[in-house]
Amino acid sequence: MELLSRRAAIQVFLAFAFAYFFSALLRAVTATLAPTLTSEFALSARDLGLLAGGYFIGFAATQLPLGTWLDRHGPKKVIVAFLSIAVFGCVAFSLAGSFGTLLAARVLCGVGVSACLMAPLTGFRRWLDPGAQLRANSWMLMTGSFGMLASTLPVQWLVPLAGWRPLFWGLAALIALSMLLLAWRLPAWQPPAPAAGGRASYAEVWRNPCFQRLAPVGFFSYGGMLALQTLWAGPWMVRVAGYTPVESATGLFTINLSMLATFWSWGMVTPMLARRGIGAERLIAWGLPWSLLVLAGIVWAGPAAGAPALALFCVTSTFVSLAQPAVGMAFPAARAGRALSAYNLVIFLGVFTLQWGIGLLVDGFAALGWSQVAAFRGAFAVFLAFSLASYGWFLLGNRDNPGAGQPASS
Repeated sequence: MELLSRRAAIQVFLAFAFAYFFSALLRAVTATLAPTLTSEFALSARDLGLLAGGYFIGFAATQLPLGTWLDRHGPKKVIVAFLSIAVFGCVAFSLAGSFGTLLAARVLCGVGVSACLMAPLTGFRRWLDPGAQLRANSWMLMTGSFGMLASTLPVQWLVPLAGWRPLFWGLAALIALSMLLLAWRLPAWQPPAPAAGGRASYAEVWRNPCFQRLAPVGFFSYGGMLALQTLWAGPWMVRVAGYTPVESATGLFTINLSMLATFWSWGMVTPMLARRGIGAERLIAWGLPWSLLVLAGIVWAGPAAGAPALALFCVTSTFVSLAQPAVGMAFPAARAGRALSAYNLVIFLGVFTLQWGIGLLVDGFAALGWSQVAAFRGAFAVFLAFSLASYGWFLLGNRDNPGAGQPASS
């Protein structure tokens, strides 16, 4: 395993982070644009959930081939090729004249940025030691929080001045710039020997006990946190807590600033914890119940639960973000791309399911005569029930596997 020097590692990290910033901005921008798009295209809650989830449809659809391509061709070739699709998707979104065109463009955006986290994590698995991998993963997610911050108040201020369509032209240009930076700074990739890489490795991934333990919490807890952060936090603040659109954008800014600080903190402490033998799965077991308690409090409080409560839920949910590098380190470096992409598929299928599913539940409860506030509380309660069940599965798996969380050899 050829580890990078400190200087080269920083340069590679910054190149990846620049691209991931725009990936996260694209992911979250629909929460801020929700009032504008709802008004212009007459969207229902179901339509809005599907539109936001379209990004994750495209994202999830690429994950299995993406893992194989990353292992075989390396991060540089794969991420640059994929980002060219993101450029086209942004341009198509800016030109959309109907909900169908918006949705198709949103799917293209999801396809185009689908390598923006998996490519660096695959590279880090080969180029960095285990403690540095945990730090780099957390700080990549911190970079994503910067992108989500940019999708809140800055977008809210910019749209009345320039409109939402020119915003996507600008994003297309900046993503094209990130492609040049990545092509310049990323190291060359030597594919694994055929015996090490294998061909039918996804069956091995699905059967892996670590993967099986962590998949449900990835789907419901991690996916649900992203679903709230990137979409439903905004409508909850407006339709349940009574915020104005500007107040909602300010609330989203607060949520994402909290996430940024949390991921920075994880990047500082996880290498130290790893050296002391405190692994990701133990931290998830200790920390995830706090997010379930906070979510229960949000459901109970209803209109009294605004941006601070939603921020606390997202922050306490970040324990499960440690699962991603844990899965990567449970496999040899030659299979890391496939393992990470398979787990990412689980997460983003969860995001799509919960983004759309919460919208379906809100509309469904409203059709039964429930008030808007009651419909949202009911939808969030269903999300809570599934999150509790996934945590129970995780605990059961840990009980049956006391040696969980040990990194695989390279």
